[in-house]
Amino acid sequence: MKDKNSSTSQDPLSSAFVKPSKVYDKDFVLSDEYRAALPDMQNTDAQQIFGANVPILKVGISNFRLPLRYITPTSDTLTLETSVTGTVSLEANQKGINMSRIMRVFYDYQDRIFTPDLLQDVLQHYKKEINAHRAQLKLDFEYPILKPSLRSGLEGWQYYKCAYEGKIDELDRFRKYIHFDFVYSSACPCSSELSEHARESRQVYGIPHSQRSTARVSVEVAEGEHLAIEAIQAICLEALQTETQVMVKREDEQAFAEMNGAFTKFVEDAARLLYEQLDEESKIVDFQVACAHLESLHSHDAVAVINKGVPGGFTGHFEDFKGLIR
Repeated sequence: MKDKNSSTSQDPLSSAFVKPSKVYDKDFVLSDEYRAALPDMQNTDAQQIFGANVPILKVGISNFRLPLRYITPTSDTLTLETSVTGTVSLEANQKGINMSRIMRVFYDYQDRIFTPDLLQDVLQHYKKEINAHRAQLKLDFEYPILKPSLRSGLEGWQYYKCAYEGKIDELDRFRKYIHFDFVYSSACPCSSELSEHARESRQVYGIPHSQRSTARVSVEVAEGEHLAIEAIQAICLEALQTETQVMVKREDEQAFAEMNGAFTKFVEDAARLLYEQLDEESKIVDFQVACAHLESLHSHDAVAVINKGVPGGFTGHFEDFKGLIR
């Protein structure tokens, strides 16, 4: 039994107790020996695991931001603020990972020009550095494309919400994805016909309802192929036609009204039109489309999801419809 009169450095009433300093020592010099002695709780043994000793599908860090360079089809480079999410798998009997390594590894590539293919190098580095079986990386950014007006000859920058994503499994099989948001106007075919009926039958003027809408297009790019953001934008434009405008004069507004009249669409139509165009692109091996129409008639939104149906590919699961409403 311990002597109740014995002193300890942890007992504040003991004469041997030394109160810790609350002064930051800016002159402290870090030595190799001191660094080696620092506790590393992530790499403790399995006895230190809290809860069930089971694998974790993804663990890492999200939304660390930095400027990265991207290449355009004309070989120009754009420096864009990018939000990075990097995760790896964690096996049973492993307490945790060194989170800072996720960022430090990524910073080794910060001066490179980023394409979906470059993500493979980063992910292989993750697996090796962090001793993981699987890894995943996603870069979110807004990509500018200079767009002409419909009739006035003006130009303006349209910004597209985009993401490059890469996944690598335990057999080093790499898959690359591009996610792209396309914002368009959807004029309701039913409202259009009803307005025309009122005019023809009763000479009553009516305005068909239309609304700002968004399609999130997610594609898996074939191995060895490159697909530019501009190419995905062109696919969406060909399918839906009625992209929202940047620079507008009266003649452009009139043209846009005419375009909405020529390309009325339900949310079901939008999903199928995008499917048709995406399915024709040989560089795309799999795809999924989620559409949301911010209804101006209803107090709720109209939504649709469609995918190519490739085994082991996109499942059609999508929950972020609120994230599509601009």
